[in-house]
Amino acid sequence: MTAPFPLQTCFRLRSRIRAALVGVALMVSLPALADNLPEVQKLIKQGQYPQALEKVDVYLAGKPRDAQGRFLKGLILTEMNKPAEAVAVFTKLTEDYPELPEPYNNLAVLYAQQKQYDKARTALEMAIRTHPSYAIAYENLGDVYAKLASQAYDKALQLDSSNSAAQNKMALIRDLISTSARPNVKPQAAAPAPAPAPAAAPAPAPTPAPAAQAPAPVPKAASPAPAPAPTASVVATTPAAAAAAPAAKPAEARPARGEAGSDEVAKALSGWAAAWSNKDVAAYLAHYAPEFNPPKGMSRKAWEAEREDRIAGKSGKISVTYDEPDISISGDKATVKFRQHYKATGLKTSTSKVVVFVRAGGKWLIREEISR
Repeated sequence: MTAPFPLQTCFRLRSRIRAALVGVALMVSLPALADNLPEVQKLIKQGQYPQALEKVDVYLAGKPRDAQGRFLKGLILTEMNKPAEAVAVFTKLTEDYPELPEPYNNLAVLYAQQKQYDKARTALEMAIRTHPSYAIAYENLGDVYAKLASQAYDKALQLDSSNSAAQNKMALIRDLISTSARPNVKPQAAAPAPAPAPAAAPAPAPTPAPAAQAPAPVPKAASPAPAPAPTASVVATTPAAAAAAPAAKPAEARPARGEAGSDEVAKALSGWAAAWSNKDVAAYLAHYAPEFNPPKGMSRKAWEAEREDRIAGKSGKISVTYDEPDISISGDKATVKFRQHYKATGLKTSTSKVVVFVRAGGKWLIREEISR
């Protein structure tokens, strides 16, 4: 990565909720920090939160709208067990930078700690609407839905303890929970540095009668985060690089192979980024294949309208660059892995991406786009 920080910094805010609640894990990728912010990060890692808060306040006095500094302040306030102040910081960030998904995700974690699951759900839905490829937000949303479901089953049993269907569903949830209630979080593409493992409170045993407490986190196929005691920790890790899957052998007698094919894909990627940077919405959308499916059931028309609003409707200049891409081609399909850097007025972000191109009509077009 470029100066001033050679290592891209990634924070995982692991909000530890009571064993009876659903844990919500949060992975947030931050861009290279400004000159004064690495010292703040160092203090956070050392657990010196009052000193970190003092330094970030000094930094923000000179740059009151800086998204990175304000984001760090929200994390520090969360660590200092000041949820109301942290909520205020992240809420204001969503108002000033509605295109950022991370503040919405942080709000969801804080709301979940306070058992405000409807608010957590709304915040996560906003994060996904803002960033349709934000995998962690989808996982968190699944956890929140599971918590809401467990509360509904519990209420059903309180009203009718003989409801065998609700008993079976509650027991099923508890059985699933027992397979993944561990004091860790879902591994990312690259294994993060291990966090100090807090003592986990035991999950309540399954009972057919109405439960006094709701279940611990519900493990899905993606293994969501658990819910031990109500603490929060910030853990610095190396960036979550895309998993290096071996390239499949190209099909024989296909037109796009070897270096020539890679050059064509690289050119398509460059044109996509240039169109985005130039706010040329028509050219940008032309890089997507007809079979491209927008995430979360959005219609193609609604997705295109949203992208136009976030690109052409963005004030000031936009810069979209990326590190050297890793391109693998199999027949008429190309998988491209890279680190994307986005810069706009008052905002810089960096994200690991996987973009799948397909060859159609002599062009390489985007069929799938995944951010990590």
